[in-house]
Amino acid sequence: MPKGHYKSAGGRIQYGDATDLFPLDELDATVHQYRDAERALENVRSEDVICVFPESMATGYALGQNPLTAIRVETLPATVRGRLDDALDAAISSFEIIQVGKWVTSSPNRSLSEYETA
Repeated sequence: MPKGHYKSAGGRIQYGDATDLFPLDELDATVHQYRDAERALENVRSEDVICVFPESMATGYALGQNPLTAIRVETLPATVRGRLDDALDAAISSFEIIQVGKWVTSSPNRSLSEYETA
């Protein structure tokens, strides 16, 4: 399973169509961030996740400013669910979580001296 379902999500929504979700800290819904978001995403199948994707370099930067976030679909206000439903190919009710941001994995630090002999 890819970390956080980013590449295998069942639904995708462009940043411009998901502006009702931002700013995340003002959203009237169940919002999990950081480690809580990782735990929420671990317990959900990829097909039940909607990922918010950038439309451009600028929207990619804006999304990158947010920590990994998991938003419970059923807790979103009806007006927000309706607008997101219009932007999706499938009914929003068929999804459990909206993911904002990528799941960051740690990688070992490398030194340039390791590659001198290559």
